[in-house]
Amino acid sequence: MKKTATNYQVSSIGDIQTLGRATLKDRLALTGSEISVNELPAGASVPFVHSHKRNEEVYIILKGKGQFYIDGEEFAVEEGDVVRVDRAGARCLKAGDQTAIRYLCIQTEANSLIQFTQGDGVILEAKPSWLK
Repeated sequence: MKKTATNYQVSSIGDIQTLGRATLKDRLALTGSEISVNELPAGASVPFVHSHKRNEEVYIILKGKGQFYIDGEEFAVEEGDVVRVDRAGARCLKAGDQTAIRYLCIQTEANSLIQFTQGDGVILEAKPSWLK
């Protein structure tokens, strides 16, 4: 399903197991972040170590187990773990030998967050059918 309107976009990533990786910047016309949904099969690894010039990353492990490498340190991650990596951090991720790993990666410019949650949200009078 894909839908574009004035104030929102809706898109489907399809079967992530088949795709392996889906980036959402272009699909959703994102202007402040890049989000990718990723799945590595059991034993597979991101094929390179990388860092960023401007962007920090947050990895949210949705399913499975694996190993993270950051700046020479290796540690286990599993479903429910959240890892923030500074832009300069040298990083790589590997799925566990017995299980695939599915994760979100959210990439934003370091030190760019000015307002969030209550500081940025505005409560409106409009209501969906389920709020009476």
